[in-house]
Amino acid sequence: MKIRSITVFTAATDPLDSAWFAELGSFSLAARQAYTEAGFEVQTTRLALDGVPVRLADPVAFAVAAETLARDCGFEYVALGPAGIEMLPRLPAMFAATHAVFATAHIVNPASGAVDGAVARMAARVIHEASRIEDGFGNLRFAALANVLPGTPFFPAAYHGGGAPAFAVATEAADLAVAVGQAADLAEAHLRLRQAIEAEAARIVQVAERLAAAHGVRFGGIDFSLAPFPTPECSIGAALEGLTGQPLGAAGTLAAAATLADAIGQARFPHIGFCGLMLPVLEDAVLAQRAAEGRLHVGELLQWSAVCGTGLDTVPLPGDASEEALARLLFDVAALSVRLHKPLTARLMPLPGKLAGDTVHFDFAFFADGGVLPLLGDAREGLLDRTLELRLHARA
Repeated sequence: MKIRSITVFTAATDPLDSAWFAELGSFSLAARQAYTEAGFEVQTTRLALDGVPVRLADPVAFAVAAETLARDCGFEYVALGPAGIEMLPRLPAMFAATHAVFATAHIVNPASGAVDGAVARMAARVIHEASRIEDGFGNLRFAALANVLPGTPFFPAAYHGGGAPAFAVATEAADLAVAVGQAADLAEAHLRLRQAIEAEAARIVQVAERLAAAHGVRFGGIDFSLAPFPTPECSIGAALEGLTGQPLGAAGTLAAAATLADAIGQARFPHIGFCGLMLPVLEDAVLAQRAAEGRLHVGELLQWSAVCGTGLDTVPLPGDASEEALARLLFDVAALSVRLHKPLTARLMPLPGKLAGDTVHFDFAFFADGGVLPLLGDAREGLLDRTLELRLHARA
């Protein structure tokens, strides 16, 4: 198990406060050192702001300044947070001008709890336009959020909820799930995983409490999600296949996924964020392989998200996917989130010039080679395309 990120949360100002960023950078350096001395490998430290300011004279200059300042202060990545509908059209240009800036949009209105059709359609336009950045890689830095609360340390979803600065820890822990594949049955696998999570979490909390006391930065908790790395020994796809004895997608996959997710939910530690099973297609060696083999489909990913996951993450789609089809897929994610009252995201990656079944390769350490998933639907209009707000009720 590794620490994927120590994420620090603070409010954004325009212009940005360089002295404050430097102070938080010093804290993140101290946090990285403390966790390294405790025996953890820390991959990144990240900074998350509370949203793209509503009125910016030059949004691109703001994004460039945020990236430069964050990196100068020791952060590898910076998340601007949610953008309102008036700022969403500016995001593709902000992504094109930067390399480490992330942003999001709320497709479920945080105030009303309704699916926001206008934002969903604008988010689809952002995805469509950002697909032209670095052959589709630009969409790595954008996600549509549904019922995702502030304080989540995983990017792109991370954003600050206001108030004093805080920090949280995101784990890369799919290897813990792979290890329980030697259990006698699912019940024993559940127990072993819960115990492993609690043991590692206790070590993380011990360091976090010392850091909070020494630096006056509030500890928000741990997002102990089973995030993968693109090697078989740290693959959530490999973990699921180890539990079922079948290729991913065969009968039993959902039950295995629910078992792993429930073990996280039952484990005792300060929960924040998703605390679930992450199924990022291109970040997982087995998921990417099954996508290349044509065994994986968007509908299955949504189905599994109902019991465990974070939605649709790093999903490679055909480059000719229409804005309308992308928006309908965002409606699906939002509707599932509202009905189940759980956080979900959509990080969709249409790839220019690619068709369903084509191979996918990016020169990026966190991605495995995969295949493009089909996306059914075209630009023809239906009721969904004219819906501005969809009010659904969560199941009791």
